[in-house]
Amino acid sequence: MSNKATASKAKGLDVGTSRLVLARPVENTYQYEGQLNAFISLPYSRMTAGMLRREGILFSVEGSTILAYGNRVEEFANILNGETRRPIRTGLLNPAEPKSLQMLELALTKMCGKAQDGEKICFSIPSGSPNNQSDVIYHERTITQILEKLSYSVKSLNEGLAVIYAELERASFTGLGISFGGGMCNVCLAYLGLPVVTFSTPQAGDYVDYSASSVTGQTPTTIRLHKEEQFQLNGFSGNNIEQAITVYYNDMIRAVVTGLEKALSDRRKLPKFDKPIPVAISGGSAQVRGFRQHLEKEIRAADLPIAIAEVSLAEDPLNTTAKGTLMAAMLDM
Repeated sequence: MSNKATASKAKGLDVGTSRLVLARPVENTYQYEGQLNAFISLPYSRMTAGMLRREGILFSVEGSTILAYGNRVEEFANILNGETRRPIRTGLLNPAEPKSLQMLELALTKMCGKAQDGEKICFSIPSGSPNNQSDVIYHERTITQILEKLSYSVKSLNEGLAVIYAELERASFTGLGISFGGGMCNVCLAYLGLPVVTFSTPQAGDYVDYSASSVTGQTPTTIRLHKEEQFQLNGFSGNNIEQAITVYYNDMIRAVVTGLEKALSDRRKLPKFDKPIPVAISGGSAQVRGFRQHLEKEIRAADLPIAIAEVSLAEDPLNTTAKGTLMAAMLDM
């Protein structure tokens, strides 16, 4: 079988707290399909069900309730002045959401479809802290079973390593990959494609949204929309929403840099890098204006045992993890 044929039977999947992204190879490039990883409950009516069907919005009906999933559900949340529900929280299956497995299976079945004969899929998993390793195992194996039910040959890949696969090929897959997502920030130090150090921090996009919501009285959705549309990370602001976002963004960055200092403190476990290593960053939370510059300043001021070259934002931050998992499916499976 040719390499081209093998590649065409591979998919990459970013299973994120905020979004699901599916990547597939198309000729000499990659094609991405993204979906908001959230749902909302609506009162059932035939009119509502018909409207959702016409608009192509994924939903299921349970008695007097419609569970609507995906990109358009925030419109309903804003209209109803409510909040969306999440199948995944802080990077892992949400234990407080009884519909998490049902909605995630519905979404993955629609997005990935049934596998072709011999088709492979690689999906992203977060790094676990010492006190939640069993949660990561449950999360990984449950998603594996959902995808195996669709007849795929399945593999998982650390999210930080996926960033390295996607962005650091020219550096022989050596460097730091950091994914600033909605539920977690995932960090990986790799040498020639092999993970050396991986860890995650819970201070991520959702942390910023909910913390800023708490001190401003605004909804998390309002905070997120302001963050994505208007915000720039640029020091003190007299606007209370922008000041709150600034404070918690700085805390998110500080948590990652402090985690790096701690994770790399044992020099004996580190390979001998012959030159400064690059840092690649991705994820929706990294797209804020001024973020890359502020992160680079904090990394260079940190007490790290390795020299840092450039700190670069991925060309396509929202799809980087999916691209990395697709490359793993094409090259390693």
